[in-house]
Amino acid sequence: MPKMKSVKGAVKRFKVKKNGTIKRGAAFRIHILTKKTKIRKRNLRGPQTVHSTNVHGILSTLCLA
Repeated sequence: MPKMKSVKGAVKRFKVKKNGTIKRGAAFRIHILTKKTKIRKRNLRGPQTVHSTNVHGILSTLCLA
């Protein structure tokens, strides 16, 4: 049986922190920032984590589960 390969797109998008939570990038932060308010952009700036219901699926694509 060959080794399981991780999905390379998922490897580039997600990082697993030491406490087991998964860090992700914020959506709506790439372009067309002129029409978004300062407060909205500031809230997108902080660290984002994956919701607990999606953790198992992401760990399986990273071949960690």
